[in-house]
Amino acid sequence: MKYMLLTYGKEDAWTEEERESCMLESMAICDELEAQGKWIASSPLYPVDSATSLRIRDGKRQITDGPFAETNEQLGGYYIIDVDDLDEAISIASRLPPAKKGTVEIRPLFPLPERSAEAEARYEGKPV
Repeated sequence: MKYMLLTYGKEDAWTEEERESCMLESMAICDELEAQGKWIASSPLYPVDSATSLRIRDGKRQITDGPFAETNEQLGGYYIIDVDDLDEAISIASRLPPAKKGTVEIRPLFPLPERSAEAEARYEGKPV
């Protein structure tokens, strides 16, 4: 089962040294998971002030600077993993450095049907 681990925290909670240590520790966990065939992707996000939010209301686009919701913790990054069950996802999430200063939200990814070769070609802009 695939899970997305979303990390939340206060952007000013980390010193530069702590942020560097967090990145190195997180990358080591990703390397370990990749070797086990359980890591799919991960990345920290730019600060929340670089976000743009889009809403469609009454058929019209509304674009605003910043995140969708006002909270005291911001979405800081994500991990996508492929593990056996929620217990394993929780075990991995509990090892992530952001869990020590913020929150790690664990959400299963909804499986999508396989894409046809024709759909893949269109997606990649290749002639069908």
